[in-house]
Amino acid sequence: MVPHGTTAIVTDLHEIANVCGLEGARQFLKASDTLPLHAFFMVPSCVPATNLETAGATISADSVQTALDWKHTIGLGEMMNFPGVLSGDPEVLLKLAFAHDMAIDGHAPGLSGRELNAYAAAGIRSDHESTSLEEAREKLNRGMWVMMREGSSEKNLAALLPLATDRTWHRCFFVVDDRSCLDLLADGDIDAIVRKAIELGLDPIRAIQMASINPAQYFGLRKLGAVAPGYEADLVVFSDLPSPHIEMVFHRGRLVARDGHAMFNEGSAPAEALRHTVMMKPFGVEALRIPAEKRRRPIIEVVPGQVLTRKTDVEVKLRDGFVVPDVERDILKLVVAERHRASGNIGLSLVKGFGLKKGALASSVAHDSHNVIAVGVDDTDILAAMSEVERLQGGLVAAADGQILACLPLPIAGLLSDEPLEAVVAKLGKLETVASELGCPLTSPFITLSFLALPVIPELRLTDLGLVDVQSFKLLP
Repeated sequence: MVPHGTTAIVTDLHEIANVCGLEGARQFLKASDTLPLHAFFMVPSCVPATNLETAGATISADSVQTALDWKHTIGLGEMMNFPGVLSGDPEVLLKLAFAHDMAIDGHAPGLSGRELNAYAAAGIRSDHESTSLEEAREKLNRGMWVMMREGSSEKNLAALLPLATDRTWHRCFFVVDDRSCLDLLADGDIDAIVRKAIELGLDPIRAIQMASINPAQYFGLRKLGAVAPGYEADLVVFSDLPSPHIEMVFHRGRLVARDGHAMFNEGSAPAEALRHTVMMKPFGVEALRIPAEKRRRPIIEVVPGQVLTRKTDVEVKLRDGFVVPDVERDILKLVVAERHRASGNIGLSLVKGFGLKKGALASSVAHDSHNVIAVGVDDTDILAAMSEVERLQGGLVAAADGQILACLPLPIAGLLSDEPLEAVVAKLGKLETVASELGCPLTSPFITLSFLALPVIPELRLTDLGLVDVQSFKLLP
């Protein structure tokens, strides 16, 4: 990120924490200490995100209070458990109370009216989940800061940018959310959002401020975000204001990147405690069968370019007393298997939108608990892909006809690679090519797949415990 002009990051390390707890977050921060990059920590507020899934760790209110005193910490990470806030859950409210004088990030997809008022009244001052202009405007009117998100699969910038008017732009800023390494290498980081915002008509100076001083002010980073006496000398240099491609990057006054190339050594190696985290109870294809108890079922429908899904009731295809994929209607099988405690929990459902004609895709990146998730046409290929993920101790896999066609090992918590960026991008590129050849039309299929297990964004999700109706915040029978 540094060669792309990112000199400071704010992260809750929620993914690492869901697998390895706060100690995993601590090790991650320690490994970044030697980098020319300010790494600020927001203590994850929801590990696990809900009680509707199995995570690798639990972070209590007492643990949150402890981590709020760490040297890297500046606030509380996104409060995804909005039902807990609205219902006055004591543990949730205690976490918010401990961080009352710090930044508290929000996560409020679709909240409005009295519910939004209650959520904001709990001290939550930002949101990155708006997908429509009307939703973002209401949150802004309630005193919240609006994070305009543009990730690899979540494309919200164009819809939200009109909110940045002369009267409101100073309470808006840009964020990435699950930006793939492929996009990072080819297009950039926050700098890519700045360029896109300018292309969409935003004044260049305003766009740059929404990537620098605005977030610094929201997070209370008083020495960052501007060029002025007393500020850190974190600077980016470019020649063309309407199209800012970063030429030089300075961190605390030292040149650390030029023309896209880093001029510093990488950080220290991640601790061994972040490895060997994938432990699934052995199972066979019979565990993947869905009994044909009823013909009409709710299924998950992918919304292209959005993290939201739709709940759709369809008549499913049956064979020999079991529900089976229906390739002609693009209805495929979706599987989530627990991988932290080898409990044997397996959630099964159907999904529409992946377009696969054969084979399966599997991943150990499955928000937020990061169990092993797979989508496919054939149970044998689904099992083969999931088994390969376990053998790799984390990764992304494509399989067909019983063969592994491509893979990207992710041995660090099942989430990260320790290979150079270029090597990771090459392997991800091959995976996405194979997915396309198998019929998938999605731009970032593995990122889309990862979100199908996230039970805090409407409407329907699948966890290791079963199918979750997010609106009612409960498992379906």
